[in-house]
Amino acid sequence: MNAVKPDPRPLIAHVLHRFDTGGLENGVVNLINRLPSDRFRHAIVALTEITEFRRRIERDDVQFVALNKPPGQGLWTFPRMRGVLRGLQPAVVHTRNLGALEMAAPAAWAGVPVRIHGEHGWDIGDPDGRSVKFRITRRVYRPFVHQYVALSQQLQRYLLDNIGVAPERVVQLYNGVDTQRFRPASGARPPIAGIPFAGSTLWLIGTVGRLSPIKDQVLLARAFVRALEWAPQAKAHLRLVLAGSGPLRSEVERVLADAGVGELAWLAGDRSDVPDIMRGLDAFALPSLAEGISNTILEAMASGLPIVATSVGGNVELLQDGATGRLVPPQDVDAMARALLDDWRDPDAARQRGRRARHDVERRFSLDGMVAAYGDLYDRLLAQAAARGALQHRFT
Repeated sequence: MNAVKPDPRPLIAHVLHRFDTGGLENGVVNLINRLPSDRFRHAIVALTEITEFRRRIERDDVQFVALNKPPGQGLWTFPRMRGVLRGLQPAVVHTRNLGALEMAAPAAWAGVPVRIHGEHGWDIGDPDGRSVKFRITRRVYRPFVHQYVALSQQLQRYLLDNIGVAPERVVQLYNGVDTQRFRPASGARPPIAGIPFAGSTLWLIGTVGRLSPIKDQVLLARAFVRALEWAPQAKAHLRLVLAGSGPLRSEVERVLADAGVGELAWLAGDRSDVPDIMRGLDAFALPSLAEGISNTILEAMASGLPIVATSVGGNVELLQDGATGRLVPPQDVDAMARALLDDWRDPDAARQRGRRARHDVERRFSLDGMVAAYGDLYDRLLAQAAARGALQHRFT
């Protein structure tokens, strides 16, 4: 009987807090689907749960592990985490964001040769990175991480200046976007499946993402109401589209209903046809309190849409204010409303910004470039691990 040969491809274990619909998770999906299958294997480890979002993975050789861990930094869970890793035997553990960083310690304990941590952005508990508690937490786990990946220059500076990571241990890599999947409409705006609005005179303002406090869609709803208060004639033309679900839905509905404009907005819920939604909009808005490098902004740019976004985090690295989009202060209802009205009143100028954004994303943020950069990073770190003998002695 022939013995089964071990698979020579290194296994990358992607560790996330939760594997569900989101920009970070979408980036992991793109990476797994695009990295050459003859070079790497993959596993997804969620500290909490894995949802139906797993269906976005196109490969049939990806392992999925959900730990269903309760909240908090639980040292008592480290033996179990170590056991999972010893079972998977990954060559690389790649944690993402603070919610998954604690896996770095069990990964070191398990002898994983390469340990990478990616900083993708902030959450509502620390929207500007000032939390002393979270800084201390990151410093505690710093010795267990070989390499950091910062998705924006702001996050890179944060790791260097506030967490004390050595410069040679930080690399800055932007997200990429599939410019074939996300592309401008070839002619007139196509209708979105299920949308209750129709008419060429309408101007559809949309956003896509989980309805959560850090994304602050309530501000967008208030800005939409403010715009209609300032320009009552716009009620015949402006419509609001919000794709996504989450805890802010009821508050968004309340803001719109209290203003008597609920029928002018469509809360579409979770959607799997985001490229079609983007092509069915006239303009895109992102009212976030904080961002790393926003996948939805990249998707809107690739779709050639006029964009109004808050001037937070990596947004200022993606958009050139007045050239490829409009940047407004966070939590500023009037500024957001003014920008939305300006785009509607001067659609030619708005669409010109959208065309420039499409050109910019093709030049600076290609998905192929992102995938190649991560593949090269994995190869480089695996070669370094082999040179120090870590690959040969792992899991002993």
